[in-house]
Amino acid sequence: FAVINYKEVDPRFGTWEDIRRISRDYHLMVDLVLNHVSSQSKWFQRFLRGDKRYRNYFIWYNRNVQMPEVFRPRETPLLTRFETAMGAKYVWTTFSSDQIDLNYKNPEVLMRIIDVLLFYLSHGVEIIRLDAIGYIWKEPHTSCVNLSKTHQIVKLFRKILEYVAPYALLLTEANFPYKDNISYFGEGDEAHMVYQFALPPLVLDAFARKDASHIHRVIKRTREDLLFFDFLASHDGIGLPGARGILTKEQIENLVHLAKEHGGLVSYMEKDGKKEPYELNITYFDAINDPRDQSDPHQVKRFIASQATMLSLRGVPGIYIHSLLGSRNYYEGVKKTGIKRMINRQKLHMDDLKKELKDIKSLRHQVFENFLALLDSRKRIRSFHPGGSKRVVDIDRRLVSIERRFGREKILAIINVSDETIDLPRYELRFDLIKRSLFDGKVDPYGVYALE
Repeated sequence: FAVINYKEVDPRFGTWEDIRRISRDYHLMVDLVLNHVSSQSKWFQRFLRGDKRYRNYFIWYNRNVQMPEVFRPRETPLLTRFETAMGAKYVWTTFSSDQIDLNYKNPEVLMRIIDVLLFYLSHGVEIIRLDAIGYIWKEPHTSCVNLSKTHQIVKLFRKILEYVAPYALLLTEANFPYKDNISYFGEGDEAHMVYQFALPPLVLDAFARKDASHIHRVIKRTREDLLFFDFLASHDGIGLPGARGILTKEQIENLVHLAKEHGGLVSYMEKDGKKEPYELNITYFDAINDPRDQSDPHQVKRFIASQATMLSLRGVPGIYIHSLLGSRNYYEGVKKTGIKRMINRQKLHMDDLKKELKDIKSLRHQVFENFLALLDSRKRIRSFHPGGSKRVVDIDRRLVSIERRFGREKILAIINVSDETIDLPRYELRFDLIKRSLFDGKVDPYGVYALE
């Protein structure tokens, strides 16, 4: 996520005309990486050459200033030294030395990013993802995250969309504790959608402890008018900040231990001079399942149940390609690059992938086919509409049980987060829209149901 040129498509992958063509058949989301640019970008290269226009595009100091109050999602230095035509300068780099933070106190920076926003909308984009939005405004002697000026900029973007593209949506990516994350809804005047960052660790915790109570509590306290982008995995790891304040410290530590036991890695952030777990670097399949136990007959079913939990919630689901394909930990990528996140970013060869997907004995085939069946069910059952209502029905702590309603249609979604059979005689003979048969009153281990 280090953009060299906001308006150019890498010619190895296509052109803007290709993107326009895709937009005719699909609703496109584009990532607006607005906190930082690549050190190789023309903007930063001109800064290095001493171009006066670009001198205030970035935040820099003449010496390595210590700012311990600044919230850090990384262990790397906040300031990176660069040799410039003006001498050595220490430049603000929140995420890495190749990701140079922009200075939004310079009105020209804001106007150029707005120009990029309009450019994307003009090419058929309907959803704008605001990457790392919480970091864009910096103020001395503050944490420099989620500041009021940041929210004002999001409100400005919302106004622009309402005026020039009322069909388009803003999605904020703010990997912070739940309260800070949902603050980007504002008073209905900021984001249309917000990433549900609490969900990946909460679902992992539910399956690890065979207890869905935390998931139920979050659903109960969430306002009906809030629309989330629900996801369990992405190109990054399983973020932990979103679960802080929901899971106990011990439960978070248990997830860290689980990830390590399952062959994963852990990335840390710096807080008050100490290291704190920031994310679990592991594929979601290997997080949910123990790779050491290849004899476990429930691996695919357990994983599909975890994905069904996400798909049963109110909101728009986001599915990572490696979850759809049942990918395992990619250690070679970590070894080659030294980057922990590469464990979940394997680049696949199409011919090899097709061969695996055709092999009915392969893990990829089993995950892919079961996942597609789950998605087909979700599309077919109108009660799962992203904007439909939701209500928790507390039945058993081992069950995610949510009533979903859209229009006159209503179902009870049930997902078993345990390897135990659970008797539910009061729901016997209700029709299960997923299996398309009558429910026999027994919830199978990791069973998934949609009862009319």
